[in-house]
Amino acid sequence: MLTALILICSTAITPDLAACDRANAVDVMRVPVEFGNPVTCFMHGEAYLAETTLGRDLADNERVKIVCVRSQTAAAIGTTVRQPTIP
Repeated sequence: MLTALILICSTAITPDLAACDRANAVDVMRVPVEFGNPVTCFMHGEAYLAETTLGRDLADNERVKIVCVRSQTAAAIGTTVRQPTIP
């Protein structure tokens, strides 16, 4: 199973979005749902971010990168990612 990690990256820190990872992202969120395939994971990751104030209030120099990882990997880093409240 897969879990989506949403990385919010600053172009001032990482101008190349491909270089954005958990270590240099401004914010990291984990979608609290598991998915069976990568396409569903990415689509739900985008939708989840859109429902949050963080997703609606992105700065001009911020970009979004969604990474789908094995759920076991996401659970292992669960304490380092943010779970936003959805208004």
